[in-house]
Amino acid sequence: MISKLKSQPWLWMSVRVLLSALVVGMILHYVPLGQLWAALGRLPPTLWFAVLGAYLLAQTVGMLKWRMMVNLAGADLSYVQAARCYFGGMFSTLFLPSAVGGDVVRMSLAMREARSVTGAALASLLDRLIDFAALALLAGAGVILLDGAISPTSKHVLWSVAGVALLAAIAGLAAIAFLPARRFPLRVRRLIVQLRQSWKAVLAQPRYVALALLLGVAVQGSFVLLSKFVADFCGLHVPMQGWLLAWPLAKLSALVPLTQGGIGVREVALVALLTPFGAQPVLTVAVGFVWETIIVGSSLVAGLLSFVLRRVRTADDAPRGPRLRRPLNPRARMVLREGHD
Repeated sequence: MISKLKSQPWLWMSVRVLLSALVVGMILHYVPLGQLWAALGRLPPTLWFAVLGAYLLAQTVGMLKWRMMVNLAGADLSYVQAARCYFGGMFSTLFLPSAVGGDVVRMSLAMREARSVTGAALASLLDRLIDFAALALLAGAGVILLDGAISPTSKHVLWSVAGVALLAAIAGLAAIAFLPARRFPLRVRRLIVQLRQSWKAVLAQPRYVALALLLGVAVQGSFVLLSKFVADFCGLHVPMQGWLLAWPLAKLSALVPLTQGGIGVREVALVALLTPFGAQPVLTVAVGFVWETIIVGSSLVAGLLSFVLRRVRTADDAPRGPRLRRPLNPRARMVLREGHD
């Protein structure tokens, strides 16, 4: 049954939309609707547009961070090309189960325009890992600032989850670095060698990786601030330490590909995470719904921007002949030619 759904994307999307509607319906069933609408009514429309503008500005910083990473790996994307790919991927999250699906679309678009296909792919993956690291740092900061406000068992669970995620990321990167290329056919061997060269190109400039991490923390931190700002207007007053802990974990939970764009999952996670801080579930749900409208609105703007930028032609879009992969160094050529690793 699952394989049949996956072979028919529109049917699979319909199932996710149905699950989203089911989760939202259950939420609306259990919260007082009068209090929910009252909380939503406290947010002026002008303020909503201001939050939308701030969210788009933060996403623009995220686009610049992503462009820096893929260009370090040899993609050689212009600002216009990077914006087309980044905002195109952002728009696609409306139709995919999570932000990870949008990353795949963004990476696919970049691979069409990049000079180094493998560089664009690897750097896009690394950029997402940096975003995960930024979320983990924010959640860790929340745990440290809360100190005795949460139980030792909860602390242990949080640090264990962070440790497992870190080990998984290290294992994936180690596989690229140490996988024996000689055991694979020539085509796969070339891909492995290209990935390693792109990886080394990125690591050769660690200051830019550190800068990307700082930008990731700034972008994700701005989302936390915007969420708290919206919450204060809706009547939900939770200390910043609570938001630093709850918001990143709720965002990570929304990556689970069960509902459309994580709708419903994020709200349930926020309720569970903020209730220990005295947050009323109905107010938490109101904030979650407002944030969903911000995500949908910004994705629509991103799609329009990507569409307009596709009509903008730059020197980088001129035909360049056959696209070349990153030139192989002598060691890489030896691996391909002789099959030695």
